Amino acid sequence: MKRKAYLAALVMCMALAVNGCGNNKSEADSSDAQATEQEADTLSSKTDSEGNTRLVSVDSVEKYVTIADYKGITLDNTVQEVTDTDIDNRVAENLQNKSETVNDADAVIQNGDTATINFVGTKDGEAFEGGTANNYDLVIGSGTMIPGFEEGIVGMKKGETKDVTVTFPESYRNSDLAGQEAVFQITVQSFKRPPELTDGWVTANTDYQNTDEYKESVRSELEQENQEQAENSLRSTAWNTVYTNSEVVEYPEEDVNDAVETFKKQAEAYAKQADMELEDFVESQGVSMDDFEAQCQQYAQAKVKQNLIIQGIMDAEGMTLDDEECLAIQDQLVEQYASGDLAALIDTYGQVAVDETIGLMRVEDFIIANANYDQTAGEDAEAADTEEGQTTDEAGEEQTAAGETEEEKQDTANDGADSEKADSNADAQDTNTEDSSQEGAE
Repeated sequence: MKRKAYLAALVMCMALAVNGCGNNKSEADSSDAQATEQEADTLSSKTDSEGNTRLVSVDSVEKYVTIADYKGITLDNTVQEVTDTDIDNRVAENLQNKSETVNDADAVIQNGDTATINFVGTKDGEAFEGGTANNYDLVIGSGTMIPGFEEGIVGMKKGETKDVTVTFPESYRNSDLAGQEAVFQITVQSFKRPPELTDGWVTANTDYQNTDEYKESVRSELEQENQEQAENSLRSTAWNTVYTNSEVVEYPEEDVNDAVETFKKQAEAYAKQADMELEDFVESQGVSMDDFEAQCQQYAQAKVKQNLIIQGIMDAEGMTLDDEECLAIQDQLVEQYASGDLAALIDTYGQVAVDETIGLMRVEDFIIANANYDQTAGEDAEAADTEEGQTTDEAGEEQTAAGETEEEKQDTANDGADSEKADSNADAQDTNTEDSSQEGAE
């Protein structure tokens, strides 16, 4: 596990809810989280005097939290339109994934091919760190390497070796190489080429009869994705608006202690998987035990704040976790997560996590149902996105020139709220990857 990566996993107390109910993570991505959830979630559900399940230990949340307005808030439910460019890009991706090895000895590499190459970079005749790689797969024309590198491969044949001279950009992150000329000796091991989109290819490889039908299917797929993305964004915004603007006056001690216990048991479960003691495991991630204790408290307070808000809204609106609407959400989760039945869902994630997820989704539904929708806000947002996209594109071009592709950085401002809802090649494309052997070519 990468350094400090366990921290993202440890805040998965509600591994079921990703932006409410929209994105469900793949089994491969969430298997570790599921294992630790089951081991860590030993707490029992809380009930009131009438036997109704509750998310907090207190009978009334009024003295503990001031809940922000949750009815009549303004939300944007705009769904991004699918453009012809979107369709063409997706079709190109699909074709790229169907690339086949080119065996013709006389064939030469062209843009769009995926070349498997070896390369050695030298400056002033000396090999430099990060400038060597073997069996490196590179999509020609992707712009992931420094200018001139990919262009130099165009026209090469399988088995051919060629020296390509390039100049590192002045803005290159390695100051020893920035603005410097270098030579890369490149050998083509093999290359693959995506098929051409034709009626024949469509008929042979899809359920459609021609390219028009195929593109329409891609349009429908993208529209569905945009719809789901919009719904997820709507749910996330609805909840975070209320969460952020609410204020905890006092934290119920029992609930905070329970949340701290959950956090620590998750950490212990990960330590056990690594065959380590908790303290050794935490420190192996570059985190001191003092920081770990502070993280326990931060997690606990965020978790309790969320549950206080959810329970307060449910109490005010006459909802319970056992009413008809919540039972319907429960059935939805069972179906969505392919658990087979409720018992399997609870066995995987724990009763408390299931209850918290149902409560969160129910409250999100209520906020959305009682919201105002400002379409002009959506139009303004779209215009802002367009302008931002242009700015981002320009920055992206500059980064590409420097060979840097940063990892997406999660917004930590709402870590407390979002952590309750989230399941939380080569260095030629990413300066933050563990393998930096190709850094000099980026």
